[in-house]
Amino acid sequence: MTRCLRLLPFAGFLFFVAGKASAVCPVCTIAVGVGLGISERLGIDDSVAGLWIGGLTVSLSLWTHEWFEKKHIRFFARDFLTALGYFILVVLPLPYFFSDIIGHPDHVLWGVDKLLLGIVIGSIAFFLGADWYRRIKTRRGHAHFPFEKVVMPVFPLILLSLFFYYVTL
Repeated sequence: MTRCLRLLPFAGFLFFVAGKASAVCPVCTIAVGVGLGISERLGIDDSVAGLWIGGLTVSLSLWTHEWFEKKHIRFFARDFLTALGYFILVVLPLPYFFSDIIGHPDHVLWGVDKLLLGIVIGSIAFFLGADWYRRIKTRRGHAHFPFEKVVMPVFPLILLSLFFYYVTL
């Protein structure tokens, strides 16, 4: 609970400065955020929470990419720098807000910090799921079923969450 209280001033600041959102997939972003909140509440392992943090970070990067495209904003290495910026904003504060988790010797899986491992794997999985949807839609011209744009990036996170849950029991 103390960790959440530390984030309150920052969340309040964002509430007042946030503008209108133009999301690629706001439902995806919300689904990832809800998954992260549920995993923390249920006491699920850090590697599983990391998967959802990584997915959320990639979702925000893709969301920003679409915003840049709509506004015709272009600059050198735009997409890479945007994704890097989001990952810096997400990963660098983790040791401060979650010092009891990050770097703790009991929170290691396969020689890597569980939360960081989950973030990397979740980022890759969410990106591949979103890219898979993009390629299928480009080829076919439309989605196969309602909310396919949400299901395809989030489904790999769900499968990996189940995998990590059973690996870390």
